[in-house]
Amino acid sequence: MSATTLPIGNVTTLLGGSSTTGTSASAASAGSSSSASSSSANSIPANMQISEAGFLQLISTQLQDQDPLSPTDPTQFLSQIEGLSEVSSLQSLQTSISGLSSGLQASQMLSGTALLGHQVLIPGSTATIASGGTVSGAVSAPSGASGLTVAVSDPSGALVSAFNVAPASSGYTSFSWNGTTSSGAAAPAGHYTISVTAAVGSSAQSVNPLIYSTVNSVTMDPSTQALDLNTTNGTAPLASVVSVE
Repeated sequence: MSATTLPIGNVTTLLGGSSTTGTSASAASAGSSSSASSSSANSIPANMQISEAGFLQLISTQLQDQDPLSPTDPTQFLSQIEGLSEVSSLQSLQTSISGLSSGLQASQMLSGTALLGHQVLIPGSTATIASGGTVSGAVSAPSGASGLTVAVSDPSGALVSAFNVAPASSGYTSFSWNGTTSSGAAAPAGHYTISVTAAVGSSAQSVNPLIYSTVNSVTMDPSTQALDLNTTNGTAPLASVVSVE
């Protein structure tokens, strides 16, 4: 039987006080002892709780020792059993939900570890390059865009390079910076900011870029229980991944 407990005060009402014997008293003692281990998680004192097994033993004892001329009302027993069953069902449901949650977390972790060393396309405007490296990304061009301009700036905000990209007819438009400055020299290794502007009619619209980043490790966020990917260009939730290479 499970460790489900009920307040013993309701049970003693059913027992009718003087009609119980020493056997019923020992059963109550056994029930109270079995529930003592869970008292820390229950606001009801341990000596006022009874286990499911102890409660059923009390019912059996009471039925055996009841006065034949004045039997106990069976509906009172049924009411107590129904309450005990509801509590037990809720505890079983809680256990099932906890198990499901743990399973989902394990599944997320396995999905994340499979991405280690891979490049993922995630939202972001910061890119890190090594000496002689390149930066690749993509953007979702707004409807009616006739052209896209990708600008690369250094940590001080100075423009390092800018180039135009023709928007794709559907889906994402890919772009790549070859790691050189506007003068053709190789840009130093470090962090750079990528911004994209779309020409729509006579106006210019800022568009949020997506950057390919290498996954170095994964972390389970303790507050949201969501998996985060730690990449070369920062941390991003697993749910934000658009593409994997």
